Order: sequence, then C-alpha cells, then structure tokens
Amino acid sequence: MLKPTSIILACAIAALQLSASQAQSTYPARDVTFIVPWNAGGSNDVAIRALDPILREHGIKLVIENVAGATGTIGMRRVATAAPDGYTIGMGTSSTLALIAQGKTPLTNAQFTHIARVSTDPLMLLVPTKSEQKSLDDFIKLMKDNPDKVTVGTPGSYNLNHIFASMTARAAGVNYVNVPYTGGSKVVADLLGGHVASGVLKPSETLGQIQEGLLKPIGVFANERLEMFPDVPTFKDRGYDVFPFGPVVQMAYVVAPAGLPADVRTKLITAFRAAIQDPRFKEFSKKNAFLVDDLTGDGLTKEVDSVAAALGTVAAQVFPKDQKE
Repeated sequence: MLKPTSIILACAIAALQLSASQAQSTYPARDVTFIVPWNAGGSNDVAIRALDPILREHGIKLVIENVAGATGTIGMRRVATAAPDGYTIGMGTSSTLALIAQGKTPLTNAQFTHIARVSTDPLMLLVPTKSEQKSLDDFIKLMKDNPDKVTVGTPGSYNLNHIFASMTARAAGVNYVNVPYTGGSKVVADLLGGHVASGVLKPSETLGQIQEGLLKPIGVFANERLEMFPDVPTFKDRGYDVFPFGPVVQMAYVVAPAGLPADVRTKLITAFRAAIQDPRFKEFSKKNAFLVDDLTGDGLTKEVDSVAAALGTVAAQVFPKDQKE
C-alpha cells in the first residue's frame, strides 16, 4: 500500500508529465527567441529577418536577439544551455563549427539539435573602391611589397574567413595582420573608414556597399565565378590555390538545444523547411548571392559533422598549434 507522501509525489510527477505533454502538443504557445550570435546587419541576421515574416505564416513567431562575441560562441552557448522546449533556438555557422573542430570553445555539436540549413555562402576578398589596389593581382603585390603589414578584416577568428585571409597571404608568400571583428557589419564599417585594407566577407553582407560603389570585390574564394559578379575572378582564375588542404564551405543553419522533444523538432523542421523553400526567400537568396537547399534534421546533422571535420583538418594546417589566440 502506498504511503500518502508517495501518492502525492506520484500525482505531482504525473501532473508535470501531463503539463509537458500538453506544452509539446500545443507548441508553439508563445514567441520563440532566436539567437543570432553576431552583430545586427550581418548576413545571418539579415537572413533570419527575411525568414521571420514567412515563418509567422507557418505559426512560428520569432523574437530575434543579437548576442555577439567570441566568433559566435557566446550566443551559441546561450542556445546550448537553454531549456530544450523549442522556445530558444539560434543560428549555427561554419565559424563556430571551426572553433569546435579546433577545441577553441567549450561547445560541442552534441549540445545541439539540428533543424534546417538556411544558406551556404561564397566568400570574397574586398577592398574600398578608393583603394589603389584595383585587382587581385594588385593586392597580392601589395602584400608582397609590405610583408607583415597589410591588414585583412574578418568576422571572428580561427574560422573560414580567417582561413581564407591566411590563404591570401600564403599566395603572396608573406605574413599579414589579421583583424577580427564581432560581425561582418563591423568589418564593413572599418573598411569604409579606411581602418583595414581589405576584408573577407559574404556578398550578402556587402551587396549594398558594392552597388553604391563604396566597396570593390577583387577575388572569389571558390572554383567558379559568382553569377551576380561575373567580372570578379576566382583566386583559381588568377593562379592562386586557396584550397591546398581540401575544400571547405561557409554555411548557416538553425539549431535548438539537445534533447528537444521529437514533435517540437518536427514542427520546427516543417516550418523552417516551408519558409526556406518559399519562392520569396529563394528570390531573396538569389538577390543576395547565397544558396539555399533542402537539408534538414538528421541529414543536416551528418553535414555538420562532415563540415566540422573538414574545417578541423584545414585549420590544423593553416594555424600552427603554438599560435597565440
């Protein structure tokens, strides 16, 4: 025979389980906090804000918060440590993946539930339009003539942007000065202000300044030219190998904390898939020169693990182990 205290405890547990079940079945019952681990105005921030009104049509109302710092680690740690109820999610990126792969952050991929890939992005080397360097060859010559002095701005450090900045200097056969920022918009601001000579950035975070004639892309870190910028050569076009240690990709994807209930994950995947495949977002992606696909759930988890492994392999070659952080 159960004691009264045991009966009370059993009833309390049953009530909590019922409450959790009801919360899951009615998800989302309130707004969902979406953490962008970069400054406002950057490509990831712009992308989720473009998805937001479409997601609302599918029952997901976002409250977007920018939590920048430590190459995405600060914001993503907030996602990882949130309650796994679907009310705090965020934007994972290759930048944070690179840190995870190198052991430069306490985060692990196992701390996240993967929802949907939002974008894969090409990266470009840009200079202010008023710069004396009008081409990629001009810039490589500048680096050769000024070893250890030419500055390259990157959103974060020890990530893909940093890798490509280092590959640019490698093509010139010299060292350079890497200048990390907490987001692409900060790099753009200092490029326009003349505080750095160049930047490694995405088209989506520089398109406005390019169209206004303020910034000039001089090289694409890819094997093929971009449809939007057919006159901008790839590094390969000019005879520079920026993939000597293997291919790597820049991407952004939606994650939730590990342990997310299966039905909540399904609802998030369904809503984000519909929004990402929506013709309005596809048109937005085309105008901003990034790619979208239909990679979600377990397929995304496998891709994240694959990209992290590739980034770890390349980073081990690019950044000496004794390099100070």
